[in-house]
Amino acid sequence: MRIEHPAGGYKKIFETCEELNEPIPAVVVGVIPEWLSGSLLRLGPGLFEVGAEPFYHLFDGQALMHKFDLKNGHVTYYRKFVKTDAYVRAMTEKRVVITEFGTAAYPDPCKNIFSRFFTYFKGIEVTDNCLVNVYPVGEDFYACTETNYITKVDPDTLETLKRVDLCDYLSVNGVTAHPHIESDGTVYNIGNCFGKNMSLAYNIVKIPPTPKDKSDPIAKSKVLVQLPSSERFKPSYVHSFGMTENYFVFVETPVKINLLKFLTAWSIWGTNYMDCFESNETMGTWFHLATKDPAEYIEHKFRTSAFNLFHHINSYEDDGFIVVDLCTWKGHEFVYNYLYLANLRENWEEVKKAAMRAPQPEVRRYVLPMDVHKEEQGKNMISLPYTTATAVMRSDGTIWLEPEVLFSGPRQAFEFPQINYSKFSGKNYSYAYGLGLNHFIPDRICKLNVKTKDTWVWQEPDSYPSEPIFVQTPDSVEEDDGVLLSIVVNPGADQRPGYLLILNARDLTEIARAEVEVIIPVTFHGMYKP
Repeated sequence: MRIEHPAGGYKKIFETCEELNEPIPAVVVGVIPEWLSGSLLRLGPGLFEVGAEPFYHLFDGQALMHKFDLKNGHVTYYRKFVKTDAYVRAMTEKRVVITEFGTAAYPDPCKNIFSRFFTYFKGIEVTDNCLVNVYPVGEDFYACTETNYITKVDPDTLETLKRVDLCDYLSVNGVTAHPHIESDGTVYNIGNCFGKNMSLAYNIVKIPPTPKDKSDPIAKSKVLVQLPSSERFKPSYVHSFGMTENYFVFVETPVKINLLKFLTAWSIWGTNYMDCFESNETMGTWFHLATKDPAEYIEHKFRTSAFNLFHHINSYEDDGFIVVDLCTWKGHEFVYNYLYLANLRENWEEVKKAAMRAPQPEVRRYVLPMDVHKEEQGKNMISLPYTTATAVMRSDGTIWLEPEVLFSGPRQAFEFPQINYSKFSGKNYSYAYGLGLNHFIPDRICKLNVKTKDTWVWQEPDSYPSEPIFVQTPDSVEEDDGVLLSIVVNPGADQRPGYLLILNARDLTEIARAEVEVIIPVTFHGMYKP
């Protein structure tokens, strides 16, 4: 069932809010499970303008960290801005000082013409605005965006501790905000880099678990394997990657960063990151594989039609095949073009019109054969009995992939996917949980059985949830035995418009909610810390 939003309450989640001086108590409706004791940590934009200067894109607002603490059936809510260089300097100078994803920073108007000129030609100051996610490294926690900077934060007090430049340790220009983390604490990530002959490539990097001497594991980071780029000077935009027990999966999409534009743009008035993206209309989409141990690139040439990709759901190995489940957006046009705040703050009918023009979402399963023989040209190489996905060897040696569609609804996206990560990441699984986007507006929580394609939905009128985080019931056996945690905003509520929602992960029925007297702006990603 599709809910309409003519009142436009969703606009409230794209408005500036103030941080809190101390945690505030929540009013609990229902009964919180006794075993659920920990913190939900989330990141998103909280400051959408500085003085008279607005931020223009959804990914520009300054990073605000949120925390719902659950203990003995009671809940508190707290939030603080992450004191990044971008934030501190903006607040000090009362203007946008560092260029963000879709907002250009201009030179200080108080400087004279000569110093302003030299400011331009100093080159780019890369943003450290870590508004996308938070994840553990060893015993520490880092807020992150997609540049080379990550910011160490205290998950209890939400204090900002220090900025870390990953370029001091690794050959990467930046890394994703979606690392994979193994049970022993090993962290894997991917980012683009300069490879051989100054051409662009992608490095998969590894941060080991905390050493016995308790030293910083980031200092022991290393590059595991390098993957080639389809274009020498135009790397693809990378938001996440896949990992099975023995393989890394990287999907190279046709959304490209024009390196020449990127390196020269900062001397041109008013240029930002979004200006440096372009689409390759002919390449389609490439799948790359590498083994984990030993870490080696596999030369198979997997190809398919063009799509945007931001979030992998899960990948796993089965009987000589690698199954890759993805939240895709059809075509080569960059979806982020539709995520400017002006678009998202439009009246409902205008929001719908824009989404009609945008790439359309689809949850897809691709299957990659590991045993590849040239003599099988023209035949489907996939023999797994439970999927209709195909892989066919072509005369030029490429392997053409066609997906199985797991979920598809016009302008209804299943996005921000989560699974029972600790038990089923990289393994054959049944359930994915996601945030439902209705013409880009988040208005429901979804569960998808990837085997049967059955779906479950939680939805209430004029309510705007966030990515659902799965928390497993202690000692549980079933994959979906647990709860989902999501921050929901109901701007039209007479009182307590923001709340933490706790759902039964089996059927998405409500267990409890913890309501607070503040509006909570949009959040992107986060984690549950027991």
